[in-house]
Amino acid sequence: MSESNKQAAPVATMRVIELVGESKESWEDAAQRLVKRESAKHKNITGLDVLRSTAVVREGKIVEYRIDAKMAYAIEPDRGEE
Repeated sequence: MSESNKQAAPVATMRVIELVGESKESWEDAAQRLVKRESAKHKNITGLDVLRSTAVVREGKIVEYRIDAKMAYAIEPDRGEE
């Protein structure tokens, strides 16, 4: 194939946002709920980086699991997604 016939691969614009996920069940459930919630707003989620896992403890029991995370998603230029 000649150089003139080669096409450059499209470049995706990515956005990374910091979020908090919560669950009464587990840290994994907190991550799943976070992805489900954000999927309603951002259709092109590509990754989730859990930065920190914490828990709320009452009377010797974990009552809430929390994660701090960074989520990456591709922005579709024609949708004007921010």
